[in-house]
Amino acid sequence: METLQPDDPRELGSYRLLRRLGAGGMGRVYLARSPGGRTVAVKVVRPDLAADAGFRERFRHEVEIAKAVSGRYTAPVVDADPDASLPWLATSYVLGPDLTDVVAAHGALPERTVRALAVGLAAALQEVHAAGLVHRDLKPSNVLLAADGPRVIDFGIARAVDGSRMTQTGVVVGSPGYMSPEQAQGKDVGTAGDVFSLGAVLAFAATGRGAYGDGASSHAALLYQIVHGEPDLTGVPQSLLGLVRACLMKDPAQRPAPAQIVTSLAPQGVEPVLTDWLPSAVASTIATHAAGILDLDAPESAPAVASFGPAPTMTAGPGAGNPAQAYGGHPGGAPTPGYGGAPAPGHGAPAHGGAPGASLPGTVRLGEPGA
Repeated sequence: METLQPDDPRELGSYRLLRRLGAGGMGRVYLARSPGGRTVAVKVVRPDLAADAGFRERFRHEVEIAKAVSGRYTAPVVDADPDASLPWLATSYVLGPDLTDVVAAHGALPERTVRALAVGLAAALQEVHAAGLVHRDLKPSNVLLAADGPRVIDFGIARAVDGSRMTQTGVVVGSPGYMSPEQAQGKDVGTAGDVFSLGAVLAFAATGRGAYGDGASSHAALLYQIVHGEPDLTGVPQSLLGLVRACLMKDPAQRPAPAQIVTSLAPQGVEPVLTDWLPSAVASTIATHAAGILDLDAPESAPAVASFGPAPTMTAGPGAGNPAQAYGGHPGGAPTPGYGGAPAPGHGAPAHGGAPGASLPGTVRLGEPGA
C-alpha cells in the first residue's frame, strides 16, 4: 500500500481515494472511501483499453452481471462507471491476505483450515454460478482469507478482458497451474472448469506447491501436464484426498458440483465450519491491519499502513503475517464417507486461536484476471 502519487486522481465518482494499492495489466487499484464511510477498492481501467469501444461494451455488460453476485463469500461489485473517461469499478474491500502470500509466509495450511477453505470456496462458486457467471481464473491470488471465511474475487470481470485478448491474439487466457484441461485447450469453459480450479487451489493450500508443477520450465509444459498428466497430490490429507481427486478429473462431467462439496463437507451448514478457521498468525495479522485501515483518514504525508506483504501488482499487498509463527501440522485422518467426511482427529475443535467470526472493517485486495 502506497501514498497517492502526483498523477493519481484524488476522487472517482463519489469516492475519495486514500492510497494506491497496486498497478498491472488492466490499470490501477486504489483504496477509497465513500461519503458514508464505506471502504472499497476501486479499479481504474488503462487509457488504451478505455479507448477500445469493444472493451467498453464488454466491460459494461460484465459489470452489470457481476453486480448480481452479492453472496457472503465473494467481494461483490458495489459501484461502477463504465462510461467515465477512464472506466472504473468499486468492490467491497475484504480485509485479509491472499492465499499465495499466506502459503509463502507460513507454508501449507493445516487440514482443518483447508477443509474450511474448500467449503467457503465451494459456497462462493455457488453464488457466482447462480448469477450466470463462470469465474475462469480461480487461483490462490484470487482467494482472500478473511476472519469469517474466504472470499473469491474478480468474478465476471475477467470476461471483459478475455474477450479483447482472445479476439486479437487467440491466446489462451488464465493462470496455467490452475486452469482446467478444457480451458488449456481453448475449449468452452463451463462451471465444471471452476471446480477443477478449486481442486488445484486446495492442493496448493494443503501442500504449499502446485499440483502440476510450478511452470518454471515453460507454460506450455505446464499446460501439457494439466491436459495429459496426473496431479502430484503427495501431502494432501487423506481425509481430503478424495475430494481433490474428484475436482481434478479430466472429464468435466465427472467433477462434483459446488453444492455437492458443501453438502459433503458441511452437512450442518457453512458458517459453523468457518468459525475460528484461520491459524492464529494470520488472524492476528488481520486484526492488526484492521486498526490501521480505520486510521487512513490521516494526511497523505503520513506513513502508509503496513501491508500484509510485498508491493502488489494490480492488487493490494497482503500476506506475510509473522513468519516466526508457523502454521501447525496436521495428522492424516482416515477418509470418511463423502468427499471429505469429518475432520481428521484432533481437528474437530478450533486448533488455532483465530479471530472472531464477525466481519472486520475494510479489505485488502482487488485482484486482476490473469495477473
